[in-house]
Amino acid sequence: MVDLKDLLADLTDESEQLDDLVTGRASADWGRATPSPGWSVGHQIAHLAWTDRVALLAATDAEAFLAAVLAAPDPARLVDSGAEEFLAPPGELLPRWRAGRAALADALARVPAGGKLPWFGTRMSAASMATARIMETWAHGTDVADALGVARPGTDRLRHVAHLGFRTLGHSFAAHGRPAPTAPVRVELTAPRGDTWAYGPTDAADRVTGPALDFCLLVTQRRHRADLALTATGPVADAWLDVAQAFAGPPGPGRPPTAPGSDAAGGVAA
Repeated sequence: MVDLKDLLADLTDESEQLDDLVTGRASADWGRATPSPGWSVGHQIAHLAWTDRVALLAATDAEAFLAAVLAAPDPARLVDSGAEEFLAPPGELLPRWRAGRAALADALARVPAGGKLPWFGTRMSAASMATARIMETWAHGTDVADALGVARPGTDRLRHVAHLGFRTLGHSFAAHGRPAPTAPVRVELTAPRGDTWAYGPTDAADRVTGPALDFCLLVTQRRHRADLALTATGPVADAWLDVAQAFAGPPGPGRPPTAPGSDAAGGVAA
């Protein structure tokens, strides 16, 4: 089990890597379109700042968090509305994001052991919330890097994203209106340093193998499976790669394949 202090340290490092990527950029760069339709680089950072603020509310005032969710005029546009609400010039947005993420880390560190925080449709431990924030920061950072034409190497922090991606297998099917599979799946990933990250029973017939970076890109829906070096063995594993999502809420639209000649199913199935 990962220590909360280590999770928060990794969250800080992931946030600072993205911070370094956007700090000092010209206004034109902040206005660049990202792969998320309708979202600029500025929208991506504003979304992170808004979500940190909402998570801080969940960690410090559960009743206020629930009231804010219930008061949303259009729950289906809550995320987009939050990004628009927090969007501001870089000189205002960056300090807001920095202060908000620092306040959230401090609040999560103070959550009593065993405490649960309200979240959208569920309740989460402080460790789970920190893991989710790492996942979101990395995923939206990927969109920013894509927009700016910057290649980001994978780091060991991806283990949190990969673990969350595996744990949300059942949720991925449920989000698409499909029953959660009963057959177990084994996941074996090649980590950035060359070691192996493995999840699930060793004797499972259904398996997913490939680079950890590719698996993380898949479960955060930043790449289509057809563009990734992932291999699915067995019907459950193959179906999972079409619906995988490590984030809460309704099914995401995903990304279209970019590989020439790839089809909607895509990917490699064995």
